Amino acid sequence: MLYATPTLDGDDQRVLSEIDAFYAGFKRATGGTAVREWVGEVRKRFVAGAIRGSNSIEGYTVNLDTAAAIVTGAAVPATVPEESREAVTGYRDALTWVLQTPDMDFFAHSEMVLSALHFMMLRHWKRKSPGRYRSGGIVVTGADPLQPVYVGPPAEEVPGLMRELVAWLEGGDLEAPALVRAATAHLNLVAIHPWRDGNGRMARCLQTLVIARSGRTYPEFCSIEEWLGFELNTYEYYRALRETQQGSYQPARSAHDWVRFCLRAHHLQAQLVDRRLKLGAAVWAAAEALAQRHSLSGRTVVALYAAASGQLRRETYQEEGGLSRDQAIRDIRRIEQAGLISSVGYGQTLAYVAAGELKEAADAEAAALTAPPMEPY
Repeated sequence: MLYATPTLDGDDQRVLSEIDAFYAGFKRATGGTAVREWVGEVRKRFVAGAIRGSNSIEGYTVNLDTAAAIVTGAAVPATVPEESREAVTGYRDALTWVLQTPDMDFFAHSEMVLSALHFMMLRHWKRKSPGRYRSGGIVVTGADPLQPVYVGPPAEEVPGLMRELVAWLEGGDLEAPALVRAATAHLNLVAIHPWRDGNGRMARCLQTLVIARSGRTYPEFCSIEEWLGFELNTYEYYRALRETQQGSYQPARSAHDWVRFCLRAHHLQAQLVDRRLKLGAAVWAAAEALAQRHSLSGRTVVALYAAASGQLRRETYQEEGGLSRDQAIRDIRRIEQAGLISSVGYGQTLAYVAAGELKEAADAEAAALTAPPMEPY
């Protein structure tokens, strides 16, 4: 038996409509050919944010720039702990695959798909049996190991529950809103707790997978993994799970409050995405104006935008622009000489951030869009 998809009330339906309005706005804002270059950078930052957020919940903490570097395969500082680097790299591989599934006509939910995703995430830790179900009981503890937070179902029940979950993913409650199905999938997987480790990350990844498969234009804009990773939100996340689960596998309990928690998270994250897309368009326009003012090549707008949005890396700029190494170096030197960027790091981790007029313009645009979130409920 699994947790059932709950019936929504009027407030839930209203919140869903407001979220859908945000998503429709995202599609309009990113639909023209003129915006595709800056949209790609925004998407990369959201993927990095989701990866960073989901891993930080488990204690594998890296900053957003490091997560973004790992997403693109760039070098990261030696000060980043190996375990954190491996956790983020594994999650990058799993989430990148998940975000490709809408283009897979042959895709089908299966235990093997979930096993493969789990292996991607935990392949660096063979002792944690990546890809294989646990063979014994499992107890989730908090600060006090003598006070269990959650006791999962017996190991012998796991295969049957996972078969039931996969069958539901493939054909159950298909008429329910995608965000509701995704939240229900998250709850069921984390409640079954089928693996020795990585259950939370897998449940959050599964939620994003269900959303991706629902046909959203940019599923990374609809993921709440980044939002869940903020410290206060992480506390609320665990509280919502505890109140729903009540310490053990009890699928007869209502999942309504849990789904409502997820809908609130989606609404608040959608507000953030809306502001970041507006910021992306404004910063791109500012970068175009600065490139023209300083007589820089039009192609350097991409470099200026990358520096203003996070970090500019020569290798990434070169590869994505189809440039030679010398062309990329010359462009970056000219931008640096114009006082628009400054270097951080050295050697393989050398990158550039906004400076001077570029930083002032980006900061001004961000300040103009800063606003307290609107509570949906």
